[in-house]
Amino acid sequence: MMTEEEGQPLPYVSEIVLKKRKIKDELAVTRKTQLELGKYGAKKSKKQSDVSDIKRPEQFIKEFRDKELDLIRMKQRTKRPKSMISKPKSKLLFIIRMQGKNDMHPKTRKILYKLRLRKVFSGVFVKATEGVIEMLQKVEPYVTYGYPNLKNVKELIYKKGYARIDKKAVPLTDNNIIEQTLGKYGIICIEDIVHEIANVGPHFKEVIHFMGPLMLSKPEDGLIQGKKQPFKEGGDAGNREDEINDLISKMN
Repeated sequence: MMTEEEGQPLPYVSEIVLKKRKIKDELAVTRKTQLELGKYGAKKSKKQSDVSDIKRPEQFIKEFRDKELDLIRMKQRTKRPKSMISKPKSKLLFIIRMQGKNDMHPKTRKILYKLRLRKVFSGVFVKATEGVIEMLQKVEPYVTYGYPNLKNVKELIYKKGYARIDKKAVPLTDNNIIEQTLGKYGIICIEDIVHEIANVGPHFKEVIHFMGPLMLSKPEDGLIQGKKQPFKEGGDAGNREDEINDLISKMN
């Protein structure tokens, strides 16, 4: 015979309660794993990274050859006849650094730094002078540029713009910051900055140095192919003219 205890039905537990218990148990296991990794994983990951940082001799040889090849190609580009270099159709250019790491010659890196393009996917406004065009010709495989329209100039400054004050990045949300630095030039608000840059005004240089380089969003897969050939030949680099605006819109 069954006892009274064996005959009693099990207490009813709703499905929602069971799900909550399951989630709670999973979170507990996850948290325990995180704590263990925090205690022991740091040393392990550091050791792993140290091993992965060790370069083989063939890697050094490849990097050296890539850098020397980069320098040779730079010299070849500077020998192009001036008739082959198209004159800018606008006073304002927007330059985006697309790539370039270990394969760059130090001279290439120096020019990119002079243009304030220290990071991949950073962008700057520049005045289209002869000197700037010469620099762009030298670093062409690593940058793309063109003529930004007023809409993109405004959206870039509002979304990505910031000021460099005491070596710190300060968002352009307070017009007092703008007025304190640029007020002596009659520039007292963010709209004045937009106007000065878009029209390459008399104080364009001061405004550009007040602002830092703009960090754009990483482009979606397929947007940039990683090709160093000129844009007109199906690559990513060089002068896109007005078509730079499509790229800006997708990276802003």
